[in-house]
Amino acid sequence: MTGARELWACDLPTIEYREALALQERVRAARQQDLICDTLLLLEHPPVYTRGRRSDARELPLGEAWYRGQGIDIVDTDRGGKLTYHGPGQLVGYPIMHVDNVREFVATMERALVDAVRGAGVPAGTREGREFTGVWVGDRKIGSIGIHVSRRVSMHGFAVNVENDLTPFEAVVPCGLPDVRMTSLREEGSPEGIDCFRKRAGHAFARAFGRRQRLVTARRLRRRSNAA
Repeated sequence: MTGARELWACDLPTIEYREALALQERVRAARQQDLICDTLLLLEHPPVYTRGRRSDARELPLGEAWYRGQGIDIVDTDRGGKLTYHGPGQLVGYPIMHVDNVREFVATMERALVDAVRGAGVPAGTREGREFTGVWVGDRKIGSIGIHVSRRVSMHGFAVNVENDLTPFEAVVPCGLPDVRMTSLREEGSPEGIDCFRKRAGHAFARAFGRRQRLVTARRLRRRSNAA
């Protein structure tokens, strides 16, 4: 396959979580068959809580019915990590990429997101410890990471709070950390909105992985993935 050092970046509209999950699965199947290059999907979701493989009932202390009554969906996933929230104004990125070393892959993703958040004017960094995977501003968490790798190709990915409502985090135990305080670019005083940060994050991600970013349309990606 030509263009093996490219990173395809595909901007998508706001997509319901389950629809995006099905798309990821098709794209991963195509990547596993070497039909497409490594690909980064960038999008937003309607309000949804997603639970990882290590999640438990204590992360939703008010009971599932209460959260659904607030208009927030709940979806179980096979990704690493614990519960998180996605909603409008939060940038979600799903890298569908060949992975040789999971730990280094996650660390590179962290470096990319730290670079992007710093570029938006917020002094971000990382913290030691598996439970603190992600991007932090002091003791406040601004970006979460959780992936799943099958046949050496990743799925799921990251979420960075840009200008989204942080209230839904307050009613749960985000990331399995009962004392964590979530923050966002807007909360930290950055004027950067979701559209600008989406571009910044895409460039930072490609740069961190040593790739040349190539923008592709959703139509082309779906056409190539449906061949898998």
